[in-house]
Amino acid sequence: MTVKIVTDSTADLPDELVKELGITVVPIYVRFGEEVLRDRVDISEDEFYHRLTEGSVHPNTTQPGPQDFVDVYQKLVQGADGIVSIHISAKLSGTCNSALMAKDMMGKKCPIEVVDAETLSMALGLVVIAAARAAKAGKSMDEVVAVAKQAMPKIHLLALLDTLKYLLQGGRIGKAKALLGSILNVKPMLTLKDGEVVPAGQARNRAKGIDRLFDFVQGMANIQELTVVHSTTPDEAQALAERLGSVFDKGKIIISRLGPSLGTHIGPAALIVAVREA
Repeated sequence: MTVKIVTDSTADLPDELVKELGITVVPIYVRFGEEVLRDRVDISEDEFYHRLTEGSVHPNTTQPGPQDFVDVYQKLVQGADGIVSIHISAKLSGTCNSALMAKDMMGKKCPIEVVDAETLSMALGLVVIAAARAAKAGKSMDEVVAVAKQAMPKIHLLALLDTLKYLLQGGRIGKAKALLGSILNVKPMLTLKDGEVVPAGQARNRAKGIDRLFDFVQGMANIQELTVVHSTTPDEAQALAERLGSVFDKGKIIISRLGPSLGTHIGPAALIVAVREA
C-alpha cells in the first residue's frame, strides 16, 4: 500500500523532514501588489521578511487554486494507491476548498481524502508528520487518515507575537481584536480554538512571553513531539529549544521557520511552540 501525503506551505515543515518523509508541499501565493510569488519557491524567507519590514507594499496571500492541486495529484497518482491531503484550517484559508474541488476534478483516477487540520504552522506540520510516518510504515489510506484525525485534538499551539500590526493589515485578526486595546508595549499571545485564531492573553514584555511559552510546554502531559517556530529570531528559537531540553529530549525538538504565507499576517520576531501529546 502506497499512500502519498500532501500539505500546503503554511505547515512550515523543515525541508529535511519534507524530503525524509516524502511529503509534497503545495505553495501558498504571496502578492506584493501585482507581483505574485510562490511561498518558498519564488521567494525565500530572508527576502520576504526584508521586503515585509523595509518595503512600501504590504503583501497579501492567496490560496492555491484547484488546478494547482490537480497538477500535484496527477503527478502523485502514478505511484499511489491513495492520496491524503492535509491542510490549514478552512476557517482561516480557502486552501481546503481548493483541494476538495481538485479532488472532484480528478474523478476516479485515485482515492483522495482531504483533511482540514483545523490549525496552522507546525501544529499542522505535526498532523502531517504523523500521517506521513504512518504512510511510510505501509498503513492503508483509511489508517493514515485515522492517524491524522486522532493526532489533531492532541496538538496544541501557543504563539508570541511582537505586534498585532500585520494581522490587522492583512484583515485576518478575527477574535484577536480583543487584544487591540492593550498597552502599546504588551506582547500579544495567540492560540487556536475550533480552527480559529483566538487571544491567549498577553505578556508584559518579550522575556515574560517566552516564559509563558516555556510554561505552556512544561504543563503538557506525555509529550510525543515538540516544535519551536520563529520568523526572524533563530538564536531566540535555539535558546528556547535548549531551555525546553529540561522538559523534552532536546535532540528531538524540531526547529522551523515561519514562511512567507503566515509571516504576512504574523510578522517578524514571532515565536511559536506546538506540542503533540500522547
